Amino acid sequence: MGNVNFVFCGCIEQASVGVVEKWGRFDRLAEPGLNFWNPLAGECLTGTLSTRINSLDVKIETKTKDNVFVQLLCSIQYRVIRQNADDAFYELQNPTEQIQAYVFDVVRAHVPKMNLDELFEQKDEVAKAVLEELEKVMGAYGYNIEHILMVDIIPDASVRRAMNEINAAQRMQLASVYKGEADKILQVKKAEAEAEAKYLGGVGVARQRQAITDGLRENILNFSHKVEGTSAKEVMDLIMITQYFDTIKDLGNSSKNTTVFIPHGPGHVRDIGDQIRNGLMEAASAKVTE
Repeated sequence: MGNVNFVFCGCIEQASVGVVEKWGRFDRLAEPGLNFWNPLAGECLTGTLSTRINSLDVKIETKTKDNVFVQLLCSIQYRVIRQNADDAFYELQNPTEQIQAYVFDVVRAHVPKMNLDELFEQKDEVAKAVLEELEKVMGAYGYNIEHILMVDIIPDASVRRAMNEINAAQRMQLASVYKGEADKILQVKKAEAEAEAKYLGGVGVARQRQAITDGLRENILNFSHKVEGTSAKEVMDLIMITQYFDTIKDLGNSSKNTTVFIPHGPGHVRDIGDQIRNGLMEAASAKVTE
């Protein structure tokens, strides 16, 4: 750790602890700063340990309950307990290998009891089990386990592809349901709009016919008052003939219509007038009945 050793004293760095032996046997721990020992009495600084937090990444490959091979990446943060630094210095030759061995043992004891989905959902439970086991074991050797993180769970590549396909299929199914609901709403709104349009169209036609009827009645009354000796029937026949010829004229001037065969002659005009009068009389009688 870059300690400076002299004959009778030495400097221990911050976040470190020194191990002092006397005649080859552990005597005491040296705190950070300037420390003195007596080489003539057999005292010497044997080594130092860092009390900083160390991180160890462990990759474990195991199998779940539903026979899926997965790789788990664990990150273990641990440090030397200052008061028990002598145990950490003398008891373990390679603490990282010891930690890895216990992580492998605990993970491979818990993961085979879970399905793949349960492993993703309960990865914190696996990390907690590893933490409890390591704290119990490594504490006796002067090490404290600060945190254990289950960083990643990596299933086999073919399993990942299958999971992605299942997820995509579920999302496509959900999208189809939403699209069907949207189409249903669109059709309902379209039908409601068509019904409303037809209703308003009928109201418009009825008002149009009412306006035509009122106009004809007014024309007949005005003509009868201004021309003496004319009856309402004669005035009606005259208006019908005028309207009839106006209609034929409009049909002839239109460039988009095809050939139209219609009956023509005074008798047919009279028939049309009779039909209109009968319709007006039926409408008037129906209104009186109501």
